[in-house]
Amino acid sequence: MEFDPRLRELVRVRASQINGCAYCIDMHTKDARAIGETDQRLYALAAWRETPFFTERERAALAFCESVTLLAADHVPQSAYEAVAAEFSEEEVAALVSLIVTINAWNAIGVSTRAWQPGSYQP
Repeated sequence: MEFDPRLRELVRVRASQINGCAYCIDMHTKDARAIGETDQRLYALAAWRETPFFTERERAALAFCESVTLLAADHVPQSAYEAVAAEFSEEEVAALVSLIVTINAWNAIGVSTRAWQPGSYQP
């Protein structure tokens, strides 16, 4: 299952922001720009709820991303699951979970090992 590439990168950037992985933020903002994502939306991503720049589908994915990434804080609230289920098929929800869990794992590797130098990624 493949998502819209821009949505995929938005989710990756948002999880990376939450996890504080500078290398991953750099990588995925560069990748997002390379496929046409706007600077305005990337700059606003950390405060996406306060902007008119994101579709309902993107908002559902970003809220779900935050809930899954911050699992220990609140688990995944029913409202987050209902919002994502209203915008995505069951197969897409499963793929979204996989995407979020994968970027969270890469963030943990990057932050804990300091394996990659922020700013060094070239698409």
